[in-house]
Amino acid sequence: MRTVGSVLALGLTVAAATGVAAQGIELDLEPDHMENGRWYNAEGLPTFKVENGVVDYATFSGYRRYHSECHVCHGPDGEGSTYAPALKDSVTKRMDYWEFMEIAASGKQDVNTAANLVMPAFGTNRNAWCYIDDIYVYLLARGTGAIPRGRPAEKEAKSDEFAAQEASCMEG
Repeated sequence: MRTVGSVLALGLTVAAATGVAAQGIELDLEPDHMENGRWYNAEGLPTFKVENGVVDYATFSGYRRYHSECHVCHGPDGEGSTYAPALKDSVTKRMDYWEFMEIAASGKQDVNTAANLVMPAFGTNRNAWCYIDDIYVYLLARGTGAIPRGRPAEKEAKSDEFAAQEASCMEG
């Protein structure tokens, strides 16, 4: 599903390859086209773009929204916590985009004799759902090592297309 072909924030270059597999999840991270200010791969799935240490605006937006809505349970920078998994690993090793979207929209409950783990549904929370693809690409970038922990140092400017789509979703 995704490959990395961009210069990483650490200055390393990862060669573009079609189908980098991580424990059964095939990742195609190669940016192919942009829609509404967001990058997508050839299959039309969201991806990130990092060039010379500068992240695309959607990845930066994902950083902001993740730390607004997700980090309380899932830890800073997608690293996980004692009661919620490291999402940076989940999106690169355990679940594809569609499973991520399903859980984010509908929530998940895992009850057993040892624990009662509950992920709330965010499908009606516009502060999360209008930016769910941004959160996803931020976690991909973190999980593949394309960006380090912390606030991205440099970002592209917010495009008019991104702003228009954002306004449409938030006002909708």
